[in-house]
Amino acid sequence: MSDTKAPGGRRLLFNIGIAVIVIYCLVPFYWMVVSAFRRTSDIGDNSPLPSPFSLENFEAVFSPAVGFWRSLGNSLVVAGTTTIVTLVVGTFAAYTIARLDFRFKNIAAGIIIATSMFPGVSLIVPLLKLFTEIGWINTYQSMILPSLSFALPLAVWTLATFFRQMPKELEEAAMVDGLTRGQAFRKVILPLAAPGMFTTAIITFIAAWNEFIIALSMVNQKEMKTATVAISQFTGAYGYDSPFGTKMAAGVIVTVPLVIVVLIFQRRIIAGLTAGGVK
Repeated sequence: MSDTKAPGGRRLLFNIGIAVIVIYCLVPFYWMVVSAFRRTSDIGDNSPLPSPFSLENFEAVFSPAVGFWRSLGNSLVVAGTTTIVTLVVGTFAAYTIARLDFRFKNIAAGIIIATSMFPGVSLIVPLLKLFTEIGWINTYQSMILPSLSFALPLAVWTLATFFRQMPKELEEAAMVDGLTRGQAFRKVILPLAAPGMFTTAIITFIAAWNEFIIALSMVNQKEMKTATVAISQFTGAYGYDSPFGTKMAAGVIVTVPLVIVVLIFQRRIIAGLTAGGVK
């Protein structure tokens, strides 16, 4: 009797655990959305829904004096460029490590994964000194290049694992048909690697979009600040009002597009994460 009830009990505990995790993750986001739609005068209200419903905070965020549109554009440029460069360089590097044989291959792979273990803050001081000397402070490249330091190792390691799972016979058959290795890579391997590349691109873009410490250190001009930095320094439209509601509204604007993208492409993201592990 106890044996038949045990699986049901474990399933119940599993479902309760999942529910607790989901609630723990969603409650802060829910409260951010609710606070964003409150009036500034009601910001201390603890009711579960805003009453009355107000767009006051969003109007303050997009006030011309705030310049938040420019910050969103800066984040898009930095995250988009980081993603494109990471995907191009990471794909070739991952294929080289996964498919080709050359001297010091294992050492190169070890160095790549080792670089991802360094905390980003440890790179700030030397890079800040270097960029100051060459005049790169308050430029896009001062934010993009450091972002590649954490994006590339992740992309290379993920895609290399994906490429290793592909049968070598695919390339061999293509080359028997007259294609060069480069043509086989472009016409045969890349289409099959699309799920893994898509997943890598989404993860890289989200990480670069949310990056904070590099953008905060390399930029001090308002016109070049990314959205995350702008939100942390946000003081409202007039400089003396309470920033809580406007920060929540700005947080919703920055977060919601990412949530929508993940929900739309969740199946492809999961397929990309799992495809490399199935032979």
